[in-house]
This record gives sequence, C-alpha cells and structure tokens, in this order.
Amino acid sequence: MRRICVVTVARSDYGILRPLLRRIDEAPDLELSLVAAGTHLAPEFGNTIEEIRGDGFEIALTVDLSLASDRPGGIARSMGLGTIGFAQAYEQLRPDLLVVLGDRFEMQAAALAAVPFLIPIAHIAGGALSGGAIDDAFRHAITKLSNLHFVETEDYARRVVQMGEEPWRVHCTGALGLDNLNEIERLSLDDLDRRFDLELEAGEPPLLVTFHPVTREYKETRRYMEALLAALEDCGRPLVFTYPNADTNGRVIIEMIERFLRDCPRARCVPHFGTVGYFRLMSQAAAMVGNSSSGIVEAASFKLPVVNIGTRQLGRLAPENVVATGYGRDDILEGIHRVTSPDFRNGLKTLVNPYGDGHAAERMVEVLRTVALDEARLIQKTFHDLDQGRV
Repeated sequence: MRRICVVTVARSDYGILRPLLRRIDEAPDLELSLVAAGTHLAPEFGNTIEEIRGDGFEIALTVDLSLASDRPGGIARSMGLGTIGFAQAYEQLRPDLLVVLGDRFEMQAAALAAVPFLIPIAHIAGGALSGGAIDDAFRHAITKLSNLHFVETEDYARRVVQMGEEPWRVHCTGALGLDNLNEIERLSLDDLDRRFDLELEAGEPPLLVTFHPVTREYKETRRYMEALLAALEDCGRPLVFTYPNADTNGRVIIEMIERFLRDCPRARCVPHFGTVGYFRLMSQAAAMVGNSSSGIVEAASFKLPVVNIGTRQLGRLAPENVVATGYGRDDILEGIHRVTSPDFRNGLKTLVNPYGDGHAAERMVEVLRTVALDEARLIQKTFHDLDQGRV
C-alpha cells in the first residue's frame, strides 16, 4: 500500500481535489491520508471542514495556520506557522507521496515542509499564470519543489519543462476540476432558489459574482470593489455574490459586499456554496462576473459567459466565453451588457473547453500507483536544459 498524503487548505482547492480523493480512496493499492488546513478551520469561511467530513472523507490531521489577519504581515506569519505545522504532520504520517494543488501561500508551506523529509511531491496545475496575484510566485516555487507535475494543457506542460523540469516528470492530465461535472445533478433555478434561499426576482437568471483580492495590487482593493459594485448596481439584474479567498484585504471585499446587500434588494450572498452548489448555479446563471479562475477553467463547460475583470488571471488561456475588462465602472458595465446579449450566448453553443475532458483524476491515480519510488531518480532532480538557441 502506498500512502498518498493530499493537502487541502481552502474551499477552492477542495472542490477541485474531490474527484481525485475519491479515486485514491477507492484504489486497492493506495491509502489516502488527508490533511486539512487554512480556511477549512475558520468559521468565518463557512467551517468547510464539515463539508469534507460530510462527503465521507476521514481527515488524518489538521494544520492550523492561525489566519487572524489578511494583512501582508499576517499572511507571512501564517506561512511560517504552516511550514511548522505541516512538518509535524509529515513526521506523524510518513507518506510515500504528497499531492498539492495550485498556487496558494498555504500550499507552498505544505510543499516546503516536505522537502527535508525527502517526500516526493506531485503538483497539480503548474505552468499556469495569474499575473495580478502573488500566487504566481507560489505556483512556480511549488513547481521547483515538486517531483511530478500534473498540468492542465500542453502549453502549461511546455512552461514547466522550460523551468528546467525533465519531460518524463510532466503529465498533461487536463484540469481536475472538470471531473466534477461528470458527477453533479443540474438543478433548475427554482430548485437552487429553494435550496440556498436566494429569493430571486421572478426566477430571472442572476449574475454570479466572485471577486478576489488582486494581491499584487492589494492597496487598490477598495477602489476596485467600488467600481464593480457601481456597475452591478446599474446593470439592473439579480445578483448572487460569493465570498473571496483568504487573501490580503479579503475582509475589505466581504465588508463591502455585506454593505451593498443592505441597499440592493435584488442582491443575495452565499458565502460558501460548496462545489456542487457553485457548479449548479454556474449552469443556470446569466453570466459570471469577477476574477475567479473558475470563470477561466470551468465556466466554458457550461457555455457560461464570463466578464473577467482586471489582471488577476493575466496570462491564463481564456476560452471564447470570457470577455476581459479593466477595473473601471463603465468598462465592467459594458462587459456585462456584451456577455448577456442573446447573440453572445448563442455564439457559445459549439464551444469546447480547452482545459480537458473530465478524466484527469484517473490519469493522476495511474501515475501515483505506478511511478517508481526511486530516490536516485524521482527525488534527485536533474535540471533539464533546452536545446541551445531555444527559449
């Protein structure tokens, strides 16, 4: 039995990881050790550790990063506490392989702590870019700490190799989050209304609004949100907000959403839908507005129009359903009018999601089951130089 340790630090990565967790848990020759950390332990973010347990997964250990502050100093201290906490977890669990996902600062701490233990690390979703967020630095750091790479597209695979990773380590699996689409039941708008107490006006499809802090521009958070809320106030459509991630100045966004709700009767907020609820709303929404990676990766599978605001997702491969705007009120409002037009929606009928086919988890599990746990080859990495003259 190979013990596979998987780390989840937030609602966002857990929703993506769930299909992989199920396949690891079901594999007769793999043993799942799930470590929950970060905002899963914070009541203000929905106490999502209970969602994990409700899905039937046993949590081996928890790591408290004490996310008491979303200021830069608080984030940096949480990274240090996380490195200590994950080190203690690995001392107890002694996994054969560690699986981490994405680009969160908490996940970087999880990967860093594994290096002294010589635990091989499998990294999901390397090679992507998010130019407006410090997450870029964490993602690329995790890539260099890792021994195996499960990437979403061939372009991202080339980037990982360009970073010096040997090609045999890089597996183009597609986006793991798309595997969830094979499992969810698509509810009607009325069913969603009742389940989440949305009370939408006359059953009109809402705009789904998910806006996260732009961490390379965190000092502008309040100004960006003021412009977004002004555009949403003037668009005249029902609105459903979700809470942002636990990033620098995330609490500023939450406070502004709550204040907006008091004055806008057609707006609702569900702090945490859960993956299934969130995807169900994506399948029924008129459009998505914000800067979430879900608008770039998953929304295309629903033929859902997206207004992607600003620089947070700068550099990601954007499908044809995505319209990019600046941060200004007029620019955002123009984007909303464009994507909610019948012509734009009709033009997406034949859209194919470039991020994969919904079978990423089985490809990942096959690698986790069969890769040779050879310290001389798997752990000891060789820098792969590109051919002379290539970039």
